[in-house]
Amino acid sequence: MITTVPTETNTGGHDSLTPPQPQQRYASSPTAITGASTAQLRDDFLIESVFRSGEVTATYSHYDRMLLGGAMPINEPLDLPNYSELKADFFLQRREIGIINVGGSGSVTADGVAYELDKLDCLYIGQGCQTVSFSSYDPDRPAQFYWLSAPAHRPCPTRLVASTDAMPTEMGTSEAANQRTIYKYIHNGGAESCQLVMGLTALKSGSVWNTMPAHTHDRRSEAYLYFDLPVEQRVIHLMGQATETRHLLVADREAIISPPWSIHAGCGTSSYSFIWGMAGENKEFTDMDAIPISALR
Repeated sequence: MITTVPTETNTGGHDSLTPPQPQQRYASSPTAITGASTAQLRDDFLIESVFRSGEVTATYSHYDRMLLGGAMPINEPLDLPNYSELKADFFLQRREIGIINVGGSGSVTADGVAYELDKLDCLYIGQGCQTVSFSSYDPDRPAQFYWLSAPAHRPCPTRLVASTDAMPTEMGTSEAANQRTIYKYIHNGGAESCQLVMGLTALKSGSVWNTMPAHTHDRRSEAYLYFDLPVEQRVIHLMGQATETRHLLVADREAIISPPWSIHAGCGTSSYSFIWGMAGENKEFTDMDAIPISALR
């Protein structure tokens, strides 16, 4: 099974000289989870502590070499560390990154240029940007920047995409309990990227189902961040192969790593939102292999 390296404490701020190393989540075959316990599944695929006050967190997934984490600045800016695991001169030397704010208003500064992000706004930063830092405007309502990074072989322009400009699309029905708005930020037709695809889905009040009927996409892996879920409520996240499904109980602002062979769907005990992000062989949003509900086991 997958092993996890604990993350050391990060004090944050511009004076941090020895950034902690990201957690490691190694890839596994679908048969590896057949007999896995709940604890093993949670250790392998669930990231419980994405946001920590005054810190930048990071988890390195060996699925498509994605790195994901959170930055929650309070009184001082937080720099995006250059982790020694990357063997790079700076974090984005061979990478790109997408950042979505799920908290109070704040800004992200990329190579000296500040971009203001209100809640649900997204910033894409391409390969070659040497410095990235995160700031909150109000320490009592700090910004919470969720970020997802993938390897990149060419630079693309830095671009801010407000939620109102993210092609909001209404989908689902009240009868199926899945009325939702989908926002597409980084994709073909949106912010240009090398391989990253990123957006979010917000369920309407009274709707609880996401991504059903389920699907897989063997050509890329995915990560979810669930948020805006009441503290006592949970999302039952379905994963695994269609005929060998498993589940994880996910709380507010926890993230899921979804392998290419796994479905990724869920039902909440309340309405909620989630950020989806992908990396892999292509950037076609519709590239997926649908699975009829009747085929799930």
